Amino acid sequence: MKLITLSLTSLLLLVTTPVQSSDKIRLYPGPAPGSESWTHEELDYYSPIFQTEVVTNVVDPTLTAFLPNPDNSNGAAVVIAPGGGFHALSINSEGNDVAKWLNTKGIAAFVLRYRLVPTGEDGVKEMMQKSMKREQIQQEMAEHAPLAGADGLAAMVHVRTHAAKYDIDPNSIGFMGFSAGGAVTAWVALMSDEKSRPDFVAPIYAGLGELKTAEVPEDAPPMFLVAASNDPLGLATDSIALYSKWLEAKKPVELHMYATGGHGFGMKTQNLPSDTWIQRFHDWFETQKFDE
Repeated sequence: MKLITLSLTSLLLLVTTPVQSSDKIRLYPGPAPGSESWTHEELDYYSPIFQTEVVTNVVDPTLTAFLPNPDNSNGAAVVIAPGGGFHALSINSEGNDVAKWLNTKGIAAFVLRYRLVPTGEDGVKEMMQKSMKREQIQQEMAEHAPLAGADGLAAMVHVRTHAAKYDIDPNSIGFMGFSAGGAVTAWVALMSDEKSRPDFVAPIYAGLGELKTAEVPEDAPPMFLVAASNDPLGLATDSIALYSKWLEAKKPVELHMYATGGHGFGMKTQNLPSDTWIQRFHDWFETQKFDE
């Protein structure tokens, strides 16, 4: 009996274990357009403030592929944009951990490292200090958001162009992002063309900024939104506004607004209903039939 149990366990691992690419996939053949003069160095480190691993100073935008076991793959894919106020990327809770969870459902995932505001050795600390001067940080974020949005569009083009290589359906590629990454997601949904249009989008506690006034395109993709009413950054209303825009345009949209959860919960366990948001996303995903 013990041998049988071990065999079943080994089989389960074989079916569900994701395959992570060890190489970062560059989005541009040369320097990224619009930031050709940037020379700062990308950093990966643990942030005591965020209490998680972060990435700062992204100059060369890249994707990291997380592919499900072929026996478990359904052909769908999601590009994931972590958040961090355009100064950092919460690379695990809002990136790698999301990708691994999606892999267990047979969905390929690509974690995007998009261009960020240049900072020193501790970009998170700098961002928190800048937040005391609200106008300064808002201006920097507004200036860099279009670069990050362009990287999101380039990521969509790359994944769709190389769909056969990754064994995915070019018509089942979505985009998900958190906080600032949610703004990137909205940018991709609002500003894409035929090649870069996502088949579905999921802005998670997104901050919209200047995108609040953008018009919903005629071919707007289905949208899934998540936020918490007690978001300390006051971003719950941004998700409501985006939901309302999609609803008024008669586009498919679903919103989950949790009473509690705060901001930046990602894949963290807080023992709150918001912990299950990603399962709600998958429930919605299945109703959209993207994996068929």
